[in-house]
Amino acid sequence: MNMPFFSIIIPVYNKAEYIHTTLKSVFAQKYQNFEIIIVDDGSTDESIKKINQITDSRITLFKQENKGVSTARNLGIKQAKGKLIAFLDADDYWLPNHLEELFLLYSDFPNCGIYCNLYTIKTTEKYFQEINFRGIEKNFRGIVPNYFYSSKPFRIAWTSALAIPKNILDLINGFNENSTIGEDIELWTHIGINYPVALSNKKTAIYNYHIPFSLSKKRIDSVQLMNFIQFEKDELTNKYLKEFLDVYRFFYAIQFKAIGNNKKAQELFKNIDKRNIGLQNLLLFFLPSALLKSLYFIKQKLKYLGIEFSTYN
Repeated sequence: MNMPFFSIIIPVYNKAEYIHTTLKSVFAQKYQNFEIIIVDDGSTDESIKKINQITDSRITLFKQENKGVSTARNLGIKQAKGKLIAFLDADDYWLPNHLEELFLLYSDFPNCGIYCNLYTIKTTEKYFQEINFRGIEKNFRGIVPNYFYSSKPFRIAWTSALAIPKNILDLINGFNENSTIGEDIELWTHIGINYPVALSNKKTAIYNYHIPFSLSKKRIDSVQLMNFIQFEKDELTNKYLKEFLDVYRFFYAIQFKAIGNNKKAQELFKNIDKRNIGLQNLLLFFLPSALLKSLYFIKQKLKYLGIEFSTYN
């Protein structure tokens, strides 16, 4: 029996409303040599029932108690038989050329640590936000000259738009199960430090940002951040890695400040090279917590209306 080239790992937690659409986008792929590993992370809705309505021998379903997305993905990695691991969140979806483009990218650049396609962010039912990367032309295809420099204002590596060789994930031991937010950024950073990153010029994935109650929208005080200290040595020799991580230090610091946790906010803020975040963000940080909270709420509401702005653009 031929081994699949791709192992597609889909963690599921209460996504009954979306999982059919997500799986439909997988079955519509032009490139069909894949297996699908679904890990249900203790869903309490009808997610499993919806999954079981689909009969395809390429699907394997695993169930676990609610332990978080990192544990779910790691279980999938452990069970995977494919050469490349493609991740797909249960409320995102792919265009039909997604796996084909990743396969071609791997064929042309076989020694990379991450293979990335372009993606679009769906912020409302009708509005799609286009992405861009610093120093990368729209038609660029190949090994990214400076991964951390170019991962601004948007990240090149986004979970549902990439694939990683299984042997690399095994070597790094997968996702950090102690991190419950930014666990994907943490892993991609480890890989980006040690391996080249390849980028396609084809847009193949949709990030459903407008989905409510996703992990990325949880209160910052209810999650466990990655430990930034692990990257400090590499930051000393790579100023663009430092800049990249300072953006996330600030992103989390401003959220802690907005909910009145000044101690945690200052803990993150003191380790930021202030040149990496700009004057606008410095001024924002010193606003009163109540005003920050209001501004953050307004920004999220505007995003859902299709009005997007960033202090990093």
